[in-house]
Amino acid sequence: MASQKNGSLKHKLYSIIFEAETPAGRTFDILLLIIIVASVVVVSLESVVSLRRDHLHLFQALEWTFTILFTIEYFLRIYSSQKPLKYVFSFFGIIDFLAIIPTYLSLFVVGSQYLLVIRVFRLLRIARIFRLTRFVNEGKVLSKALSASLTKITVFLGVVVMMVIVVGTLMYVIEGRQSGYTSIPISIYWAIVTLTTVGFGDITPTTPLGQLLASCLMIMGYGIIAVPTGIVSVELSRADKLDATSRVCPNCHKEGHSSDAKYCDNCAYPLRGNT
Repeated sequence: MASQKNGSLKHKLYSIIFEAETPAGRTFDILLLIIIVASVVVVSLESVVSLRRDHLHLFQALEWTFTILFTIEYFLRIYSSQKPLKYVFSFFGIIDFLAIIPTYLSLFVVGSQYLLVIRVFRLLRIARIFRLTRFVNEGKVLSKALSASLTKITVFLGVVVMMVIVVGTLMYVIEGRQSGYTSIPISIYWAIVTLTTVGFGDITPTTPLGQLLASCLMIMGYGIIAVPTGIVSVELSRADKLDATSRVCPNCHKEGHSSDAKYCDNCAYPLRGNT
């Protein structure tokens, strides 16, 4: 009987803490977001010398309050997870741990409490918390498009690297040390700055031939910037629309499964509600 009650409690805690499909889970995650934002604001304000001097005790009290709340939440996640170690070593598990450990370290290492700004990374949960399925779907499409574009963009960047090496070498020969092109690596640096249209202006060509080459490189820069955008745009148009939700696998903690999925697409574990 006690075992059944514990199992029921763990199941309820799991649905509230890990899932955003239920009103209770959504409310929990929204409250968690508010606390995360508040804790980051407190840590940021504490770094202001005048505020720290006048309100040190208040900041310390709030800091420990937030840390205790996050510690309780962290251990509840471990307790309710079917595979605790999978959660502990998952991306969010590591982030959750890093969000609480700096306060305890501050008892031994002065100043380590400022590492609490790591908590801001927990805001990554916002995509799941508000569970705007449309945004989750578009995120999946974007990821697929970027993955499909990787090879083409890599080849393109290889061509760009060869181009800046050639142009940089030419500028070293044309301009020489008297114009600031003291070595081929420095000349390549100039070519990169010019091609990307950053234009620091710390090195500039002075000869007519060097200025002509620089002008050509500047014009090419506008076209080169547009190429990766075009590649990704084409892949985006080809990417299939995905029906993803915020459903989390109890075994490997992967989220983003489709609404009709019965098994995790990462580890094939039965999803909640399908067992």
